[in-house]
Amino acid sequence: MNRAWIRQQSRGSGTFKIRTSDGKEYSVPHPEFLLIGRHNIVIESASGLLDIIHPLHVVSIRPGSRRKPHSA
Repeated sequence: MNRAWIRQQSRGSGTFKIRTSDGKEYSVPHPEFLLIGRHNIVIESASGLLDIIHPLHVVSIRPGSRRKPHSA
């Protein structure tokens, strides 16, 4: 995938998941947790850990699961 397509798919305010060619899936809690550079993509997890992947290894981007609102 190219960087422009990844950038376009990551727009919005919800969570999403990035799947790579080796079958790994990376949860992105919010688009602010994603950095798209010239040669790499950096994904920060909710706990602060960083994953660095090459854009050519991205095979899909899917919306994350929506949380149900808490009932009072």
